Amino acid sequence: MKTKVNLNNKTILVTGSAGFIGYYLTKRLLEEIKEVKVIGLDSVNDYYDVSLKEWRLKQLENYQNFIFIKGNLADKELINKIFADYKPNIVVNLAAQAGVRYSIDHPDVYIESNIIGFYNILEACRYNPVEHLVYASSSSVYGGNTKVPFSTEDKVDNPVSLYAATKKSNELLAHCYSKLYNIPSTGLRFFTVYGPAGRPDMAYFGFTNKLINNETIKIFNYGNCKRDFTYIDDIVEGIIRIMQGAPTKVNGEDGLPISPYAVYNIGNSNPENLLDFVQILQEELIRAGVLSKDYDFESHKELVAMQAGDVPVTYADTTPLERDFGFKPSTSLREGLRKFAEWYKEFYM
Repeated sequence: MKTKVNLNNKTILVTGSAGFIGYYLTKRLLEEIKEVKVIGLDSVNDYYDVSLKEWRLKQLENYQNFIFIKGNLADKELINKIFADYKPNIVVNLAAQAGVRYSIDHPDVYIESNIIGFYNILEACRYNPVEHLVYASSSSVYGGNTKVPFSTEDKVDNPVSLYAATKKSNELLAHCYSKLYNIPSTGLRFFTVYGPAGRPDMAYFGFTNKLINNETIKIFNYGNCKRDFTYIDDIVEGIIRIMQGAPTKVNGEDGLPISPYAVYNIGNSNPENLLDFVQILQEELIRAGVLSKDYDFESHKELVAMQAGDVPVTYADTTPLERDFGFKPSTSLREGLRKFAEWYKEFYM
């Protein structure tokens, strides 16, 4: 069961607002929701090119209903102050230390941001009740699961990276707080998000940077990986729809709350082989004029073994999303990469 949440005239806290998804979500809320006030929180760390985060923030500063706070999710005092000062009605927690491979060498930042930071948000929601807490989980929670497509009904007890383990922990913590304190919460398992102004550590972006600099790109598992690439606009559409449908608060036969808790996949449900993905990317980079028509791709490609923490396939079952919110991501990989290539040309060249 869902309880309708009206976003008009509400105060919404978006953590990670200088990040890829956070930026696009904030922008759309400010453009489309009547009298909305968005509080953006971001540490603007240097995990990737800070100038890109600053560019995103500069775009958001054009909106008068946007208030930006630079700070860390792990700073409990700051989080409590934000809740006390602004009393958000809805919280969308997108701030997290991202990246599977980075988590192998930098575990501390994942515990600080993804565990302690998320705990601080939950505690703040406990003492300052909100209509809906929506938070980013990840398709990485499916770990080494071999049954595809991945369903939210599947067991996800075998993470293969610390990043995945922290995201699974978020779901467990949210469930616990939903049950104990009747906080309506929804976790979103995102599948390989891409698009203009995205994260430079993602394959499509990193490949482009390397090809421009005449470097070799490494294609893992000898190209035998499949990824459910999901275009940023589809992700944001999914988030906004889900924000408006909170799990309903109901009590069980014992008179205690039944956890108002849900988890959804947001993915394209159409996994693409990495070699096909690279082929489309190179065609679109040539079309946009990022690379020359006679660029020798073959000499810049290297097929290598699988990396620790990686999984061979990601594939989302989005049936619950379609059933509950009437939405299914549908942007084709070519269309999405075309928009990325055009943006890249404009932004960097």
